[in-house]
Amino acid sequence: MVPFLALLYGTIDEEVYVCQPPSFEDPQFPDKVYKVEKALYGLHQAPRAWYETLSTYLIENGFRRGTIDKTLFIKKDKGDILLVQVYVDDIIFGSTKKSLCDEFEGLMHKRFQMSSMGELTFFLGLQVQQKKDGIFISQDKYVADILKKFDFATVKTASTPMEPNKALIKDEEADSVDVHLYRSMIGSLMYLTASRPDIMFAVCACARFQVTPKMSHLHAVKRIFRYLKGQPKLGLWYPRDSPFDLEAFSDSDYAGASLDRKSTTGGCQFLGKRLISWQCKKQTIVANSTTEAEYVAAANCCGQVLWIQNQMLDYGFNFMNTKIFIDNESTICIVKNLVFHSKTKHIEIRHHFIRDCYEKKLIQVIKIHTDHNVADLLTKAFDVSRFNFLIASIGLLNL
Repeated sequence: MVPFLALLYGTIDEEVYVCQPPSFEDPQFPDKVYKVEKALYGLHQAPRAWYETLSTYLIENGFRRGTIDKTLFIKKDKGDILLVQVYVDDIIFGSTKKSLCDEFEGLMHKRFQMSSMGELTFFLGLQVQQKKDGIFISQDKYVADILKKFDFATVKTASTPMEPNKALIKDEEADSVDVHLYRSMIGSLMYLTASRPDIMFAVCACARFQVTPKMSHLHAVKRIFRYLKGQPKLGLWYPRDSPFDLEAFSDSDYAGASLDRKSTTGGCQFLGKRLISWQCKKQTIVANSTTEAEYVAAANCCGQVLWIQNQMLDYGFNFMNTKIFIDNESTICIVKNLVFHSKTKHIEIRHHFIRDCYEKKLIQVIKIHTDHNVADLLTKAFDVSRFNFLIASIGLLNL
């Protein structure tokens, strides 16, 4: 459901004045300005004023605000729950009981002029297909748009988004390319990673060269587009009948960034077989060993797990003692052995909080073979067989 002219409902507390709009000047007071009492589109205060108006109204009508996500509003009725998620002037809501949705829709119509869009099929660029056996989220319309925008509609396809065993380098002697075009392509691809973890590593690797992009970097970006041309409809499948337990996978390469020899953290979190979160980020430190790089990645993954645990408490689920799968035995030993510090004292203190989480039994760390660590997808490029295995393992499908 989408509020119509939602931002106009907010009340401005500060003193804000605007000039008289062209062709609507008061002939008697042409030099006067208007004092704003309600929010207007374009004012910095407008989104916050609208949120304050909406949240106050919902709380007055029996909702409570989420503990972690302040844009989430929850209302429970015996064994049923109604969830309302707000994004600026867009609202999506759902419930375990249809009558609660109908009541909420009526409640909003009483106070605001609203337009109801029916069952969720499209939200913030994401296409949502709700089926009897699950939900499929994709961005194939957006893929078609950017392929057309950058003239890749008729190119040959690539089997993977990035060529394996060929790291991008600074390549100072190569020809420079149009900076604005390169950044525009990267920006378009970054938005696509919201539903396409298969291109996450390749896009992040190319994004590191936005200051002075060279021809080799542009070729790497073009390969991502050629891969999308061959796989435009891939999306995330969330099956209805699947275990509902939280688990995470953590991984890291070692000194893979050619510019500064830093490592890349990869992590992904699942609810059963449903991928709900993923990360690919260059580490802030230069790791002295594979173990150190893996340990930093595990700490990053642990932080994401803690956030999800607290988020899920608002939904009524307790996911303490979450399993984090790691493919490095030494990293697991460091996490478990609280006095194992002689070779890790140089690691920044902020990374050691994972030990505290393990001691409090908020998480557990489990060894997994590298071949089955799906977070590997977010740390390096692969050949086509390994790549296809990993994207199938995380639930990326063609429907």
